[in-house]
Amino acid sequence: MTDVLLAVGTRKGLFIGRRRRGTWQLSGAHFPAQAVYSLAIDTRGARTRLLAGADSAHWGPSVFHSDDLGETWHEPTRPPVKYPKDTGTSLERVWQLHPAGPAAPEVVYAGTEPGGLFRSEDRGETFELVRALWEHPSRGKWVPGGGGLAVHTVVTDPRDAATVTVAVSAAGVFRTRDGGASWAPSNKGVKAVFLPDQHPEFGQCVHKIAQDPVDRDRLYLQNHWGVYRSDDSGTSWTDIGGGLPSDFGFAVAAHPRRGEVAYLFPITADIDRVPAEHRCRVFRTSDAGASWEPLSAGLPEEDHYGTVLRDALSVDDADPAGVYFGNRNGQVYASSDDGDSWQQLARHLPDVLCVRAAAVA
Repeated sequence: MTDVLLAVGTRKGLFIGRRRRGTWQLSGAHFPAQAVYSLAIDTRGARTRLLAGADSAHWGPSVFHSDDLGETWHEPTRPPVKYPKDTGTSLERVWQLHPAGPAAPEVVYAGTEPGGLFRSEDRGETFELVRALWEHPSRGKWVPGGGGLAVHTVVTDPRDAATVTVAVSAAGVFRTRDGGASWAPSNKGVKAVFLPDQHPEFGQCVHKIAQDPVDRDRLYLQNHWGVYRSDDSGTSWTDIGGGLPSDFGFAVAAHPRRGEVAYLFPITADIDRVPAEHRCRVFRTSDAGASWEPLSAGLPEEDHYGTVLRDALSVDDADPAGVYFGNRNGQVYASSDDGDSWQQLARHLPDVLCVRAAAVA
């Protein structure tokens, strides 16, 4: 069985799991008393690099990196992510760390609150603000979501390093095809159920986006009410939430190799943020959203109340694929067979905020 590295960011530190010869071990906490809102495992270079967006109540937010699978961590001397003085703002939180595709092997993106996107060309050592998104003409009308005004999702196209898609809470989906020089809203078909005009050009509260591994023009989107699919890189979206117990939720992840396969964790409602029907289940589609099946073998059978946040559902790149999720009850579950069966890896951790996993040597 492939060795896997699992990183679990919580409200009080980072925990690291290793699967060797089929056996899991969990260590931590790294960054004790710091909230870890974003993680990335960058396997593009000769040496795997871990990135962590940690937030200290005393020192504030920063981005750390490790080149020895989490044994030691380095923070640059100068703040790696910092808003220029002329923006009149400061960094509140790093919500997303995303290594770009193989066409841009040194590039890492950071999505931040208050609604900014930063780009690094040295694998996350230093970042610069992507001005065109920050200065987008619609920006004055962006409204913070429940967690703040955040760029929380970044999707890069492995075929074209200049194509980047981001999700902003609560401004919707924006896309660039010219490396960030210009950005256009990409929300056609996605509802904003909380607005008088439910189909605005922008203003949707998109919770997460995942890209299909085979058809790179296909994207899956979990909205604040609504599950959608795009077959044209986000130009338009189609509702695929039928067959789910609820189409509200935060997380969505795509299988690393199998086309048309994606995973969700449905939540009852925005005013009742617990698992749908009080059951701990991941839902999987194998036909791009035409149908959904619940996956619960090995998961708790009793009433369950652990909410899974937007970055707390993840897949690795092993074969068969591992699927992982953590919840706000401090529990972490793993599947080593594409989601068919599950085991509990941890319980009684702090509130789980994000999860990342990757096959490692």
